[in-house]
Amino acid sequence: MNSPIRPDRPWQRPAGAAADSDFIDLKKIWHAIWSRKWGIVLLVAAVTVIAAILVARMTPIYKSIATVLIEHEGTPVLSFQPTPDARTELSEYLQTQLSLMQSRGVAAKVVRDLNLTEHPEFDLRQQSKPLVDIGAIVRSLTGEETEPYTEAEIMDYATRVLMDRTAVWVEGKSQLVYLSISMADRLTAAQATNQLAQAYIEAQLEAKVDMSMTAASWMNDRLASLRENLQASEDRLQEYLDAEGLVDLEGVNTISANELSLTGDRMIDARRQRAEAESQYRQVESMRSQGWERLASVPAVLGHPLIQQFKADQAHARSRVEDLSRRYGDRHPAMVSARSDLNAATASLRQQVEQVVASIERNYQLAVANENSLKASFNENKGRIQDISRKEFKVRDLQRQVESDRALYDTFMTRLQETTATSDLSTTNARIVDEAIPPAEPSAPNGTLIMAVAIFLALVLGIAQAIIREILDNTFKSSEEVEAKLNLPVMGIVPQVPRKLRKEVSHLFERSGDKRFCEAVRTIRTNLLLSETGQPRQVLVITSTAPGEGKSSVSANLAFAMGQLHRVLLIDADLRRATLDKSFDFKPGTPGLVNLIGGNAKLEDCIQTVGNVDMIAAGAVPSNPLELLSSPRFAKLIEALKARYDRIIIDSPPSQAVSDAAVLSKLADAVIYVVKSDSTLIPHVQKGVSQLQNSSAPITGVVLNHVDVEKARKNGQFRGYYDHYGYSEQTV
Repeated sequence: MNSPIRPDRPWQRPAGAAADSDFIDLKKIWHAIWSRKWGIVLLVAAVTVIAAILVARMTPIYKSIATVLIEHEGTPVLSFQPTPDARTELSEYLQTQLSLMQSRGVAAKVVRDLNLTEHPEFDLRQQSKPLVDIGAIVRSLTGEETEPYTEAEIMDYATRVLMDRTAVWVEGKSQLVYLSISMADRLTAAQATNQLAQAYIEAQLEAKVDMSMTAASWMNDRLASLRENLQASEDRLQEYLDAEGLVDLEGVNTISANELSLTGDRMIDARRQRAEAESQYRQVESMRSQGWERLASVPAVLGHPLIQQFKADQAHARSRVEDLSRRYGDRHPAMVSARSDLNAATASLRQQVEQVVASIERNYQLAVANENSLKASFNENKGRIQDISRKEFKVRDLQRQVESDRALYDTFMTRLQETTATSDLSTTNARIVDEAIPPAEPSAPNGTLIMAVAIFLALVLGIAQAIIREILDNTFKSSEEVEAKLNLPVMGIVPQVPRKLRKEVSHLFERSGDKRFCEAVRTIRTNLLLSETGQPRQVLVITSTAPGEGKSSVSANLAFAMGQLHRVLLIDADLRRATLDKSFDFKPGTPGLVNLIGGNAKLEDCIQTVGNVDMIAAGAVPSNPLELLSSPRFAKLIEALKARYDRIIIDSPPSQAVSDAAVLSKLADAVIYVVKSDSTLIPHVQKGVSQLQNSSAPITGVVLNHVDVEKARKNGQFRGYYDHYGYSEQTV
């Protein structure tokens, strides 16, 4: 005999149960994908078919490409215009030209040249209208007439469409520009591409011609203004020369400079002479109060030749007097004559000294006067030269203004003549290298790529949906999960019944319809019997969380399994949704539990025997099922039945739907909780079990019902023969 599966048996848990919860189980992900493989395949197939239909219905688009060589901008029209900065990158220039190619003006010229406003792809009047035109409906209801499109609107629409379908690009660092237009009409696409390239080149030529004409017009206006400025500057120069009486300004300036130089030299000499005279004069003046004898000793006086001569005469006379005085007396005639000569020499010397002193004074006065005269003459010449210099500066300024105006006038005159002569010889720096030809194959749609992307996205979406469903699937899939989440032993695992046998699921054990199912029921019976330590569990209540989990089929088949060993009674206590009478084809109106509790029928009339099992159906649907099950009459009925039967199996309503299960559990010796695999949410089951446990229900274990064994085996949740068949070999 088998013992029930218990959570304290580690060998019954999966190998990775103790692993880290953050560990990504790739095998589990693969099983999740594989278990939903047909859904993924169906999604991919549906998307593939839809994508194929859409690709088949798409209008093929042809792209025609032309190649244009664009060289860097050449020399400007006017040489005095600022030249382009050599540091400017060629790519910046090309980017500017690319924008000009896609400009509205070039596109509009192509539309006009090719008359694209009449082409179906560009004509606003030929465009398809929406299925539901709200504006048209409103106008029809209000009686307002639809206004036709104007020429400006048609032209604007065609231009915008052409701009949207135009692409321009440069490959690498070359100066080759690729121009393309995409259209459904391949011939028109090639024609429009070539016309667009030609329109761009013509627009460049027209722009240069316009620039030349604009420059010529501007230079004409500027030339007249320059002519007036030159004439005005020449008039100002002549008026100034006439007003100042200037003829040869350079000659006058040279003569005045020579005169100033000579006067300066003479003034230097006069200043030196005046200094010498002033020195002599100061010496004489300092000795004047000390007598003429002191004056005679002044170097300026003493150095005079006459003074020296007179001094020599005086010395000679004095020497004669001294010689005679030693021989004669004072009254000697010789002495008197000698003294007379001495006095005469002294008087002459004094007179000569006075004359020399007077001469020194005159020389000093003359030197001062000469110096002042020369200084005045120098200052006069200097002022004259400064005045001439100022006039020269003014004349030079007027002459420079005249020369500048004349040079600018001559430059503009020359450039105007050049521009006028070459205005019709403008060239462009762009030329068509390869003209566009009608493409043989459409460029869009890329059916292969679209199909590949659609299939890939569908596959990714299907896999993601499978993984997300697996992650969000919060249901029980294995006995290990049941034991871990509910902390209750699993009494058995009931496999999923083949679809053709589901209508007879309540008779499977009785008729041995499915071996795996029957072995699973025997396992439940065995585990239930093994769980009885000494006192038999006579009253067994079977319930579930919600309807549809298979509690009634488990109850019926377990009753037949128990019937092989004991006298068994099966009671349908689900008074709201009775199934026993339908499953076993009881006659309509067969009295049941409701009639028995209400005292409207006898026990023998309510008991129906099927095989080796007695059954009591629910009977008529009551208005107060909970009150009936809670009544003392029902408790007395169970006590009476316990005397007649070894096992009483009660099919209880779901625990989450109503409170009947909690009431029935008070009369039970054991409660088996049925959980549908991959169906009932774990929180709901936990809540139902918790409610029964709060009511002190003797929950013995859990039956995991409707298990897809093949799927579980592929997912690695069952690992052997006994797992598949509920330990059948030990319980036969």
